Amino acid sequence: MHIIQEEIGLPIFSAQSGGATGDDDSHKVFTIGPLPPGFGMTLGNAMRRVLLSSLPGAAVTSMRMKGIQHEYTTVKGIRESGIDIALNLKSLKLRKFNKDSEVITLKGKGPGTLTAKDLQVSSDIEILEPGHEILTLEKSGEVEISITVEKGVGYSPASERNKKSNEPGLIHIDAIFSPVTKVQFDVEAARVGQRTDLEKLTLNVKTNGSLTAEEAVQFASQLLKSYFEYFGSSEKVVESDFIADFSRAGAQATEEGEAAPVKESYTPIEILNFSPRTLNALINAGVGSIEQLTKCSEAGLSNFRGFGAKALDEVNDTLAERGLALSDDDEK
Repeated sequence: MHIIQEEIGLPIFSAQSGGATGDDDSHKVFTIGPLPPGFGMTLGNAMRRVLLSSLPGAAVTSMRMKGIQHEYTTVKGIRESGIDIALNLKSLKLRKFNKDSEVITLKGKGPGTLTAKDLQVSSDIEILEPGHEILTLEKSGEVEISITVEKGVGYSPASERNKKSNEPGLIHIDAIFSPVTKVQFDVEAARVGQRTDLEKLTLNVKTNGSLTAEEAVQFASQLLKSYFEYFGSSEKVVESDFIADFSRAGAQATEEGEAAPVKESYTPIEILNFSPRTLNALINAGVGSIEQLTKCSEAGLSNFRGFGAKALDEVNDTLAERGLALSDDDEK
């Protein structure tokens, strides 16, 4: 990590639901900060590009239907044309567990509307939106379609596959494999102590449900990490003094350390992301670091001007998230 992180502390990563109901795993808003200058745009742009282009998903790649030789054909007893049916199959939301292609079928007699739940699939494929409409049959209508489902990444145009396999009656469909439907990132200014040039990255991610938003972000970060490892060597670290190493955090007593005076560490209290009212009350009382805060007792904090029960609960909860707690005796 950047050497600045030793000064401002580790960045805090959080995720909250982006949906209206609050329990939608397919839509999340992720935040990470504080970050060194320029890192918000660097990380956000890289994550957005990978999320949109490189995550695996399932899609319909072709169909074969009795009575249709090309997508512009109309069939008696079916309200939709071949191209309408192809477009409806293109927007199917599927989850496929195996990477091998599979042929599923759709059969039915009219009158009525056939939806995704009418597809005959194996245990390898899960229909994520059973109510998705595919076609409408009239009273005399009858249909049987063979549909090819594949797992892949990115976008696969029908024209490219048509050049490789131009079979009579086989209609290729543009396939969008990516399970990510939306990625938006925003970089905001952040402050820790006297440093006002820091950044906070917000990443808004929405998927079709075949992957959760958190799984999508995890996959993208792991993919980027695998590429970046080609640039570095684990055997030697160049200019190690300018790379933060938090694995060395925590004092380990040595003979030299015990003899020499130890300088007390100072971690700015701003990185705890307290509400403005709580933060101002602490700073006005002279508590500017996490180390100073953990030396305070609940009774001592209650004596601070503008510091009430709600602020005390906020402090206790925030410290508990980091494995810290207030002191039993006021030592400030």
